[in-house]
Amino acid sequence: MFLKSLTIFLFCILISYSILPTCVYKIKQRAERIHTQHKKLYLTFDDGPDERFTENLLDLLKRHEIRATFFSVAEFAENNPHIMERMEREGHLIGLHSSRHQNGLWQTPGHTRADFERSEEIFRRLGIRTKLFRPPWGHINAQTLACVKQYGYKIVLWDIMAEDWRGGTTWQQIAEKLLRRTQNGDIICLHDGRGKKDAPGRTIKALEEVLPVWISQGYTFARMDEKYE
Repeated sequence: MFLKSLTIFLFCILISYSILPTCVYKIKQRAERIHTQHKKLYLTFDDGPDERFTENLLDLLKRHEIRATFFSVAEFAENNPHIMERMEREGHLIGLHSSRHQNGLWQTPGHTRADFERSEEIFRRLGIRTKLFRPPWGHINAQTLACVKQYGYKIVLWDIMAEDWRGGTTWQQIAEKLLRRTQNGDIICLHDGRGKKDAPGRTIKALEEVLPVWISQGYTFARMDEKYE
């Protein structure tokens, strides 16, 4: 009986601390979603930078004169400062994607705060200034909201994913999902790092096929700060 009561108590804490804030924030974003007649898309990339893939992606974006938003993991950025410098030099926007890519659903308040503090320290040392934050897996907790308010961040989620991180997903499947799911004004979440079986390489291959199609359909591309101006 005691163990059952304790389990129920801990589950209620988890719901109020992380599950409920995450659900409320996602519902809030969906409610604010406005489909527009303007053929504009917002390409965003998570989980990098990765020395094997990110520069190839930057090469592709440069060929098409597209500016994107990169939600970078702070410790990966610390290990690849030259890639971060190139992102900024070529006009891309950098956002924060936590310091070590750990799920906010399970992070304690102290761990969450330490993660923000570590991220701030690394970005400050690299000379990166950003006020956009995308939580790993889109999961937040009550302490996340407190830190976001303290540091002046805006949480940015997404409208479209193509499950490009999955090991069994082909580049053709990624391309098909992007073309089928995308609408005017969508925030598209893809990945330039992590993932299974070198997943970002398939994402880049998919974009090599999809970007010319989007461009031929009249789409233009913008950074996330332009969306919030």
